[in-house]
Amino acid sequence: MQEYLSLPVLDGIGFYILVGVALLLFFLELSIPLRQWRFSKKKRYWHNVSLSLIGLPMARLLLLPITFIWAGILKEEGFGLLNWINVPQWLAMLLGIVALDYGIYLWHRLNHISPFLWRFHNVHHLDLDMDISTGIRFHFGEMLLSIPFRILVIALAGVQPLTIVVYEVIFEAATLFHHSNIKLPRKLELILAQLIITPKQHGIHHSVVQNESNSNYGTVFNIWDRLHGSSIMNISQRKVDIGVPAYRDEAELNLGFLLKLPTLRQRPWQFPNKEIPKRTSKEMSDKKLK
Repeated sequence: MQEYLSLPVLDGIGFYILVGVALLLFFLELSIPLRQWRFSKKKRYWHNVSLSLIGLPMARLLLLPITFIWAGILKEEGFGLLNWINVPQWLAMLLGIVALDYGIYLWHRLNHISPFLWRFHNVHHLDLDMDISTGIRFHFGEMLLSIPFRILVIALAGVQPLTIVVYEVIFEAATLFHHSNIKLPRKLELILAQLIITPKQHGIHHSVVQNESNSNYGTVFNIWDRLHGSSIMNISQRKVDIGVPAYRDEAELNLGFLLKLPTLRQRPWQFPNKEIPKRTSKEMSDKKLK
């Protein structure tokens, strides 16, 4: 099992890929922003990075090794669908990536359905603006709670150990990309949106309008939203207000509050003045991803 603890691909090539992706997206955000930032970047970056300095080490030291070792055990024992069928290695990896991504879609959707899981996932949605720093803003509890679910998906699918590492790099890069505040050329966005989640799609998911927040759950592939009827793509981006309506005080959303939020009573989905955010037909577009 020692070989499973080293995770050479992620620690080597994968790490540099993700750093390169993050830097590229950061500079593109400054050059071609999709939405104008409305709140203090300095405060948001500080809180988001601080959360990531707690959560990301847990992902590297617990989530990734546990799932990697688990996949290795399954491979040795010959358990799981992809360990039962004889397919080329490249196809086993592709099918494993698809299985993992579908599992993440289901897990994300469950985070919005389950009141208990939402307590942790809500920390991610409380960001008042959205950019690549939002893509690393996750409560460490959410990461820990996802481990049993990932273990179940890996067991059922029989995902290979190397696939775990490759998908993790893809997953992290896709998360940074679709949270980024980048305005892509419309034609390019529409082409990409046929296959993967784009910044405009995921921007709708972070809307203060609840039925929009409960949509577009995909991480890498957007086919899952289309298959399950959870895709919304006709919201005018100029009208997307980011965040959760009950939490609009920038001063309140400090690191200490975010860390203890899962232990607090969750507020109803309404603005502090008790108004429930809604979308009028005029604010919707007859075009996808306008």
